[in-house]
Amino acid sequence: MVTSLPNLLTFSRIAVIPILVALFWIDGNAARWVACALFAAAGVTDYLDGYLARTLREQSQLGTLLDPIADKLLVATTLFLLAAFGRIQGINLLPAILILCREILVSGLREYLAGVNVGVPVTKLAKWKTTIQMVAIGFLIVGSAGDVLVPHALEIGVVGLWIAAVLTLVTGYDYLREGFKHIDVADARAKAKRGKGDVKGAKPANP
Repeated sequence: MVTSLPNLLTFSRIAVIPILVALFWIDGNAARWVACALFAAAGVTDYLDGYLARTLREQSQLGTLLDPIADKLLVATTLFLLAAFGRIQGINLLPAILILCREILVSGLREYLAGVNVGVPVTKLAKWKTTIQMVAIGFLIVGSAGDVLVPHALEIGVVGLWIAAVLTLVTGYDYLREGFKHIDVADARAKAKRGKGDVKGAKPANP
């Protein structure tokens, strides 16, 4: 149902993206703090929508479709903005690139596996990766404005992004390994099915 609470939370995560983009073009520390608060709130909805969908038994195909899309749109947009405004630059762009490439890779893998009715569950390590990634991006959004509360906030964000990137490689490999197992099984079944078809359709040999 489109208007269910879990789906509305997912939609809110997408709706906040244009506001987040606009805030990056507003000078001053206040805009940075507001952007950080909106990003943090969006991150909380990522947990809440799934929890509420299970608790209220309002899981839907729409929610299953939109939830990962909303997550990737939010993270990808924010990483692009951080790079464009110089919060991450030079070698520190590498973890952002790794995170984005992993998201694209896993999305493609999940799409294929969904076509053969196979789901790949999210691991605990992947959840830790997401948590560290979101916290790191929050520090990067607020940047030097966060030094009044947490000294070296920008540096903390950069370190967190590198940690998330390392976990991204580990979890990405785990997903690939698990995905290829299902792909091999699907290929074997397809070959067996074709083999049976060939046997049924074969002409008897001449006596």
